Amino acid sequence: MTEVAETESVPTPGEPDAPEELKLAAEFPEASRDQWRELVAGVLRKSGAIDESFDGPPESKLVTRTYDGLEIQPLYTADDTVGGTGFPGLPPFVRSARPEGAVTTGWDIRARYARRDAKATNAAILADLEGGVSSIWLRAGATGVPVADLADALNEVYVDLAPVILDAGEEYEAAANELLALFAEREIPASAVTATLGADPIGLTARTGSAHPLAPAAELAARVAASHPKVRTIVADGLPFHEAGGSDAQELGATIAAGVAYLRALTEAGLDVDTAANQLEFRLAATADQFLTIAKFRAARRLWARVTEVSGGKGAGMRQHAVTSPAMLTQRDPWVNMLRTTLACFGAGVGGADAITVLPFDAAIGQPDAFSARIARNTHAVLLEESKLAGVIDPAGGSWYVENLTEDLAKAAWREFTAIEAAGGIEAELTSGALAGRLAETWEKRSKRIGTRRDPITGVSEFPNLTEKAVVRDPVEDLPGGGLPRYRYAEAFEALRDRADAHPSRPRVFLATLGPVAAHTARASFAANLFQAGGIEAVNPGAPEDIPAVVAEFLASGTKIACLCGSNASYAEEADSVAKALKEAGATSVLLAGKPGDHPDVTGYLYTGCDALEILTGTLNELGVQ
Repeated sequence: MTEVAETESVPTPGEPDAPEELKLAAEFPEASRDQWRELVAGVLRKSGAIDESFDGPPESKLVTRTYDGLEIQPLYTADDTVGGTGFPGLPPFVRSARPEGAVTTGWDIRARYARRDAKATNAAILADLEGGVSSIWLRAGATGVPVADLADALNEVYVDLAPVILDAGEEYEAAANELLALFAEREIPASAVTATLGADPIGLTARTGSAHPLAPAAELAARVAASHPKVRTIVADGLPFHEAGGSDAQELGATIAAGVAYLRALTEAGLDVDTAANQLEFRLAATADQFLTIAKFRAARRLWARVTEVSGGKGAGMRQHAVTSPAMLTQRDPWVNMLRTTLACFGAGVGGADAITVLPFDAAIGQPDAFSARIARNTHAVLLEESKLAGVIDPAGGSWYVENLTEDLAKAAWREFTAIEAAGGIEAELTSGALAGRLAETWEKRSKRIGTRRDPITGVSEFPNLTEKAVVRDPVEDLPGGGLPRYRYAEAFEALRDRADAHPSRPRVFLATLGPVAAHTARASFAANLFQAGGIEAVNPGAPEDIPAVVAEFLASGTKIACLCGSNASYAEEADSVAKALKEAGATSVLLAGKPGDHPDVTGYLYTGCDALEILTGTLNELGVQ
């Protein structure tokens, strides 16, 4: 046998040689923020973003701002640590409303049903429940299943296992009575019933513009709380404010203000603060901006914890229902909506929402079919079962970026909330139109960024597909109108596409490419992408040899609008002569893909940040597209 070498003894914790803390990458020299700044400045100088005369912090050029004016820094470090987030299940509930988070159960997978036909609704519910859905968001009344047909819609549904969340508009009391009667008929003990009755008079006021009193909803809640302790009666819905174009802080501020109004009405109806708070569920939008979505749900719990604290309650956690944003969904290239809703569901899940509704990818078109409903269900399954997203309480907790974003968003939302309260509350703000005015200002900013493609919409304003086949679905019942407007971000571009598609022939623009392919491809691709966003085909002739060849290709294209595409050098040498030749050949407009310059025969310019909607609208007008 070979002799075993004597090994060195391994230090144990507590001995002088044992490291007290594992330091990762300790062999590398520590980097400082100043060193990082120098590297950033070097890159920005090379790109032309700053020059030698710039004396500010270089990272200021990399700061982005939200619609609430929140500044998102390019780098966060331990110096940006935010305190006061507490522990899961304890005030201020930033980290979770429950001590265990969603680790043991995952979030509630909630599907929405908005058909009038009770049998079709029942079939869709049963299919979803078999596929993993755990609760039922059921529209009833004038825009959904008739109240009298609720039992048919819920036939063979184990409502004691799959909670029902009603959305019955003005008929909320009749729908609530019908549902509670159904529970009694099925001999489910009142103490075991779990449901949300969906009374939301403030949301109705926001949607319709007509005042709806809070007292009947509060009286219903008081009766229900006495007999059905696990049933929630009222929903404070933030979707009307989100769909009106509002920012995250505006949505949060208005929704918290609605919650406070309900809290007052419920306590006036005889409930104590904690019981009243437990009668509320909050509905908020989740968007494809995953980090703002994470911060929104964390901040919302903090805001509501503060409200209940100052109201004298024990600090009940907020019950949150996340809905993937209807405003972000597109009718064109709707398959991309699968990606948007996945990101939104991810953000809401990481943010700690209790229930999440993933709207099917075709929700902006009409009623979902079996395939889109299945994809919506499986989005949850992938995130919960395969990605283990709920396996950690507050996965974003401790991130310097997310903690700062949560803090800043909470402060901005609190300012919005206190402004609403100072003006007399959410009902007064809706009646006066002041809240609508602030939402409209944000929508104006948002629509401008959408129109200039600074907020790109994939498949619509960027990378559109002119050959896509239309997705056809059964129509959805219209929700009541007359109050706050409802926007979808893609509407303006989609209207141009509809206009172009309805024309007898595909509208065209000729790309007058200058120089070799390598010199003009980048700008030709940019121009083609922009024109296609308006349903306009871009005719690319390749690389014509000379000006007569360019003119000949233009005449063969059958259009009267041309766009010069080339390098800065080719523009300096040829743009004026080519533009003049095209005008003489009959071009009514000659555009140029590049920054505005001094070219007398060029009538417009296409560049990053230009008003794409204005250019596309003018182009369609000039081409005679009605």
